Amino acid sequence: MRRVALITGGARGIGRAIVADMARDHDLAFTWSSTRPEADPELLAIRADFREDAAAGRVIDEVMTRFGRLDVIVNNAGIVAHTPRDSHDREAHRQIFDVNYLAPVALLTAALPHLRPGAAVVSISSVNAEMPPLDAVTYGASKAALNLWTRGMAKELGPQGIRVNAVAPGPIEIPEAPRPPDLVRQFVDMTALGRPGQPEDIAAAVRFLASDAAAFITGEVLTVSGGYRL
Repeated sequence: MRRVALITGGARGIGRAIVADMARDHDLAFTWSSTRPEADPELLAIRADFREDAAAGRVIDEVMTRFGRLDVIVNNAGIVAHTPRDSHDREAHRQIFDVNYLAPVALLTAALPHLRPGAAVVSISSVNAEMPPLDAVTYGASKAALNLWTRGMAKELGPQGIRVNAVAPGPIEIPEAPRPPDLVRQFVDMTALGRPGQPEDIAAAVRFLASDAAAFITGEVLTVSGGYRL
């Protein structure tokens, strides 16, 4: 029986690469918010705004109605936003944490009654959890919280045979939102492998952590950055 995977934020960028990779051998659901995906009857596309309290429970209900089981959750949906120190927008800070940290918490809570031994949760963190980004510290803080939650849930759910890990990308080139060439060059110059990261690099790491090949790995945050800022 094919495993069932749920990827949040799967319509663009890293999420879309994860969807394409996992759909090769999983029954798959993914969420989207603002970017409407192309229709594919084999995939369950769910529109969801994780700033809303009821979103996580509704998403899990739709997955269970369609597939009757859930084996892999990939928490990819996220908000990257500037939060400069010389101004304060409480709602902007709240929304970053709502999507980047509280949504994975809510999804796991809603999904837990349906998860069996061997299930895997993989969250997309960031190197900015440890390297504070200029004018976007709240984003980095939300990912640092996600990392701690990852380790905590791994400890709590290990006795149930459920693994919880994260992938921390370095700078990744997103086709829908290309960076200026001079900024790409700056990142490449700080990267040991001498090239920009691609969404497929992250998808490959997610596939590994979600698979039985990583059956004895839990509570880890795997950095996938090409040696960024070594």
